[in-house]
Amino acid sequence: MSASLSRRAVLASGAALATFAAAGPVFAQTTPDRSTILATMKRATAFMTDEVAVGGGYVWQVLPDFSRRWGELEAKPTMIWVQPPGTATVGHVYLDAYHATGDEQFYDAAKACADALIAGQHPRGGWNYVIDTAGEESLKDWYERIGGNAWRLEEFQRYYGNATFDDAGTAEASQLLLRIYLEKRERKYRAPLDKAIQFVLDAQYPNGGWPQRFPFVENGGLHGHADYTPYITFNDDVAGENIEFLLYVHQALGSNDPRLVDAIQRGMDIFVATQQPLPQPAWGLQHFPDTLKPAPARTIEPQAFATHTTATNIRSMIGFYRLTGDRKFLARLPEALDWLDQVKTPQALIAPGRTHPTFILEGSNTPVYIHRRGSNIRNGHYYADDNPNNLIVHYGSFRNLDTAALRAEYEAAAALTPEAVIATSPLKARPGTRALPKYFTLKDVSIWDMGTEGRRPRPVAPTRAAELAGALNARGYWPSLLTTTSNPYNGPSPEAVTGGEYQTTRVGDLWDTSPYTTDFPVEGISTQTFINNMGDLIEALQAAS
Repeated sequence: MSASLSRRAVLASGAALATFAAAGPVFAQTTPDRSTILATMKRATAFMTDEVAVGGGYVWQVLPDFSRRWGELEAKPTMIWVQPPGTATVGHVYLDAYHATGDEQFYDAAKACADALIAGQHPRGGWNYVIDTAGEESLKDWYERIGGNAWRLEEFQRYYGNATFDDAGTAEASQLLLRIYLEKRERKYRAPLDKAIQFVLDAQYPNGGWPQRFPFVENGGLHGHADYTPYITFNDDVAGENIEFLLYVHQALGSNDPRLVDAIQRGMDIFVATQQPLPQPAWGLQHFPDTLKPAPARTIEPQAFATHTTATNIRSMIGFYRLTGDRKFLARLPEALDWLDQVKTPQALIAPGRTHPTFILEGSNTPVYIHRRGSNIRNGHYYADDNPNNLIVHYGSFRNLDTAALRAEYEAAAALTPEAVIATSPLKARPGTRALPKYFTLKDVSIWDMGTEGRRPRPVAPTRAAELAGALNARGYWPSLLTTTSNPYNGPSPEAVTGGEYQTTRVGDLWDTSPYTTDFPVEGISTQTFINNMGDLIEALQAAS
């Protein structure tokens, strides 16, 4: 989703941001000893595994009495979330804690996460956004009531019964299975891992693109639009996530499986094939798999070029050159950079964070902006036009792109010889010679962190571990302010538009189950807070050693 920010943090902030609030006294101003830090980590983990987990899995946030639970949407008591920062992300932080301490409590907790994901793995090998431990009929009921009334979250409005690459859920879960298998080579994890690998291979088009969902379903369209989920998808860096996972497998398993290298190569080549010709040498969020032209997706995503996706793909292509030494990945990037400069935000609309309109129409370089009318999913309607006023706020009509920095990255890469980049490439290195990063949650690791510990560039503040030890409450969790909430399900949305103005709000009327920012945050338990704080303690352990 983002080239510079952690996908785990980005997803959490998008719908369910939880802000840490200190609950206890800060009784020390220096890093506590190792035993104190370890005791804090173990007590916080015990609360999560013994009281918060459902079948070993997690949602994003819960109330302290467990009366309400949320992922990207409100969840049933039987549900767990796959999207980061859900079950797989928590599993990764447990494995990180195990690597930092060698304590088996953390390894057992990570295995429970992996087992929960395996129980909800699609028969073809991938994952949906969510898993309902009560079974598919219960999940269908959730889609009918909660997902089906979430006006602004179209991806949840229909039960597809398949798996998705969106939001890195399948990628994050697959990486956890790879790590848990490599840890002790337990045989029970090899078959689910192989199934996840096969899913990525099976879903790829011969031309190298990956769809948003797989296997394909019939009549998957919504709101009178064609089903966009089979289209080649660049949104949320779907292709980049799959290439990264296959590279991890290629190196970590050391199998020298030619299918992996072929899929990686084709996965990179589709970026070249889908870059459009002059005068619009750019990319869209999705592309048609046959014509390779930009395609529409959700009703808030028109058939158009996407400036932020173009910037992300430019950075990916620079990375592909560093992997292969093949200058075809650099050849047309100056065209794309020049195009981004051409379609900057009009002078009258420039404001902080608004360097570029999100969407540019094919054939005209005209920006289009997203609006909505109505009050809920039944009577509401999203549409795009050239009016930059009264925009929806839950999907950015503008982006903040640093094209000068992007151009500098391109020029730095172009100055390197193919021989020089190949010498450091994890794709060209002999399989089995590059280890996975030791840690996956301290920062947003990538293939370039292989062979490293994956630590943060700066240490945590000396007082941080003491703060966290003091803030862990009597029950064993770090209280968080839950700044988002949602309307409970109130029955089917009415056909008549109800009172109120919802053009620029995150939620519609009382029947809309979409999450929104509340003026009255309450205390809760947040997996994002848990992950962040455990990461701080892992980093602090190094200082305490």
